[in-house]
Amino acid sequence: MTILPSENHQETIHNENYDQKYNLQNLNHQNLIFTENRPAQSLNGTWTFTIDPYDTGLRSDWNRLSHCDAAGRPVPWDYDYDGGEAVPVPSCWNMLRPEYYYYEGSAWYAREFTYREQAAGERVFLRIGAASYDAKVFLNEAFLGNHYGGSTPFCVELTGRLQERNVLQVCVNNTRTADRVPMRNTDWFNYGGIYRDVELYRVPATFIKNFKIFLAPGASDRRIRAEVEVDGPVRDGALRLELPELGIEQTLPVSAGKGSLELEAAPELWSPEQPRLYAVRAEYQGDAIALRVGFRRIEVRGTEILLNGKALFLRGVCVHEDDTVLGKATDEADLRRRFADAKELGCNFLRLAHYPHTERAAQLADELGFLLWEEIPVYWAIDFENPATYRDAENQLLELVRRDQNRASVIIWSVGNENAATAPRLSFMSRLAEAARKEDPTRLISAACLVNEKKIRIEDPLADYLDVIGVNEYYGWYKLDFTELAQLGRNSAPVKPVIITETGADGLAGYHDDAAVLFTEEHMAEVYRKQVKFVKESDYIKGISPWILYDFQTPRRMNRYQQGVNRKGLIALDKKTRKAAFYVLQAFYREKQAEGK
Repeated sequence: MTILPSENHQETIHNENYDQKYNLQNLNHQNLIFTENRPAQSLNGTWTFTIDPYDTGLRSDWNRLSHCDAAGRPVPWDYDYDGGEAVPVPSCWNMLRPEYYYYEGSAWYAREFTYREQAAGERVFLRIGAASYDAKVFLNEAFLGNHYGGSTPFCVELTGRLQERNVLQVCVNNTRTADRVPMRNTDWFNYGGIYRDVELYRVPATFIKNFKIFLAPGASDRRIRAEVEVDGPVRDGALRLELPELGIEQTLPVSAGKGSLELEAAPELWSPEQPRLYAVRAEYQGDAIALRVGFRRIEVRGTEILLNGKALFLRGVCVHEDDTVLGKATDEADLRRRFADAKELGCNFLRLAHYPHTERAAQLADELGFLLWEEIPVYWAIDFENPATYRDAENQLLELVRRDQNRASVIIWSVGNENAATAPRLSFMSRLAEAARKEDPTRLISAACLVNEKKIRIEDPLADYLDVIGVNEYYGWYKLDFTELAQLGRNSAPVKPVIITETGADGLAGYHDDAAVLFTEEHMAEVYRKQVKFVKESDYIKGISPWILYDFQTPRRMNRYQQGVNRKGLIALDKKTRKAAFYVLQAFYREKQAEGK
């Protein structure tokens, strides 16, 4: 007697390929739509939440709303979309309950919302600002797609699928895997959940899908370039472009869904000292968008970084998205405190590490006058030979670029951090550099590279593909021999600008002793004094962003002084207490500022 597998096999229990049909990664940079200042229906608020450590939901179709068989008879079930725990969205699940703090796996979010058409022929898009890491979206039982990437936004069109009453479900999984970006081993906390805004956008049948406007590259500061992409049935026409403060009213021709225009203008250029922003309005086929942008020119000449033709020194600091209450989520107060503390420190520059931060950060930087380094988490031992991993990385990069392409504050796209110099890594990261440059030729490309410790020199083949070389060095902490730092400068002789993208030391706030004692504020401050001296003596260094503004949570640091916290913050975990090193760096930055740098 032969028994077929299907005759004694329960698919939901035995099939370990249950995830394949859901792993389309079809929600990506190609689906993003322009949303800045568009009217939105917020879906933030209270959602129901259920953790799912065994992925029973994907195995057993938790997206189904009824619990009946094909004949309509009731059957037992394991999940109610409206029966879970009530949680706020946006938020990180790790911060909601102690038992969720280290949870890694799947969790299901669900909520109901009503929909009534407001304009004939309107199209409706769902936008999720960020969900960590793999987010699968279901509407009224139907699977719409999934998105990879824990820090970038994604959109999905809901047109034609909406009813008056709708059930939206999102299965989010934050499991660390070797083929993702970042991979399993990082030095920050692995938060999970839907932790940025969830919104619905209504647009006309033909609408402005992508729009960017910038100072056209070149020696002249008197040409502005605008580029547009439209989506819908009317792909040929004319877009009306207005910059009232510059007296501009122009028509931009659109053909086959795309168009561009360069025009003469004389804008006041944006800078940290004068963060001038202009109102821009564009209209096409009844769809209108509005934004505020700054116009500036960033370029490299030899070992100099030039902003609007003037040599620039980047007085910076690194920052993480991390908070003892919010986790990786942020609110306006937390963001404004971050910029206020950086301003007190004397910064004109922030390195947003090691992943895309909330888009509100770049908007505020535009308004407040800060320069930004934004990066994707190609961090440490990425699976550089895996095409799927590259696909993930490039998509996150293009989502970041398209999201923040109109922010004058963003001057550098970074394609990675501290990756071992191998041939597969060079291929992987050089392709990312080329992708970023193709998508956006108006900004600089960089990466945080490693020092060749044997030769004591900055030596990285990736530098040929970069505009600016980022160097992470921890002399005085992981490398105690400070004499090597001077040797590093003598041996390197770089022909491109160098930014010290990380340096520093751990110091436990309130722990005082001799400067030779590790983890004391005194030792940390002494490391900063020696680093400042080195930077002053090294003409090729055009910026520094020490690690880091605030202490932050990370499970890989568990000694008696750290206890799950990286203590390299210039400000303690409470985001209030300044350590002695804060004032060492502040004095240096004030000196640089007085010199006009």
